[in-house]
Amino acid sequence: MRRINPRFSTLSSKKKSFKIDLPILITVILLTIVGLILVYDASVVQAYKDFGDKYFYIKQQLIWAVLGFGSLVFFTFFDYNFFKKISHLIFFASFILLIAVLVPGLGVAAGGAHRWLRLGFITIQPAEIIKISTIIFLSALFEKKVKTLPFVLILGSITFILGILQKDLGSSIVFFLTTLSIYIVAGAKLRYLFTFSPIAILGFIIFILKSTYRKQRILAFLDPFTDPQGFSYHISQILIALGSGSWFGLGLGQSRQKFEYIPEVTTDSIFAIVGEEFGFIGALILILGMSFLIYRGFKIAENAEDNFGKYLSFGLTFWLGIQTLVNLGAMVSLIPLTGVPLPFISYGGSALLANLIAVGILLNISKRPSS
Repeated sequence: MRRINPRFSTLSSKKKSFKIDLPILITVILLTIVGLILVYDASVVQAYKDFGDKYFYIKQQLIWAVLGFGSLVFFTFFDYNFFKKISHLIFFASFILLIAVLVPGLGVAAGGAHRWLRLGFITIQPAEIIKISTIIFLSALFEKKVKTLPFVLILGSITFILGILQKDLGSSIVFFLTTLSIYIVAGAKLRYLFTFSPIAILGFIIFILKSTYRKQRILAFLDPFTDPQGFSYHISQILIALGSGSWFGLGLGQSRQKFEYIPEVTTDSIFAIVGEEFGFIGALILILGMSFLIYRGFKIAENAEDNFGKYLSFGLTFWLGIQTLVNLGAMVSLIPLTGVPLPFISYGGSALLANLIAVGILLNISKRPSS
């Protein structure tokens, strides 16, 4: 592992220009533009019905996109090593926001879940913030040595808050797998994993069995059309949309399922509209774009010049990758339906902002002196 004296790095940066990973930047710009088009396309019916303005959702998303790209530019040139000094403050602040969701008057409940926090005139989802702040904190914590006890406390407490208290199973799974991946990459001893695995598996099974709606999601996964007017309605409508698209789709704007047949059509289920309007080929192109982004992110991690940069870039990339896999896997019924947004594509300001901040940090780590 190459080590660079920070003072030497600072002095040399004044004399040399730096190149960032342009392929990943271009890919993210294209994905975000596609996401904005899809959000408008999927939301027009619901936006006009709920607000009398078919542009309501896209106007909100455009604001967050501007903020997100502004943050991307900022973090591209913000020295990522400074995160080591403030990682505990970032984590503590995001943890407070996560807890504040449960405070009456601050938290916003919808669909039986408590996932949103109202701060003045904006509403944010702290689950997206805690993912990125925990990646930063663990990367700094594990830079020199893996520390198991703090990791277990963080993993257990936040997974419990997300999965049990906020009823956000999708985010708890993404958080669990992301933090576990950093723990493994940092050099955790396998015997610890074998020790905790049975406990985690048992806890997950109990977690599923103690909730009627979670058991129903498992049943809907096993047979998506077992109760098409009841608990398997959501996934059955998604599969109808995907099947209707066939190879080349019905065409942009021609979706029938967006007419309030699919719940959460602008957020968690937006990939169904991709499949319906652009078919298998269009969906495949989108998946390839996301795959290329993840590949470039892992290359940045591989080439990082210090442990902190390596763990940080790996964690951010794995987070984007696992969230993509969970969303797409649920959409095609490879895993039970879970509520996580598709990065850069789904409607949701907090998610888009966090995704673009993550890319800004990746671009910062990717910078190399030009020849």
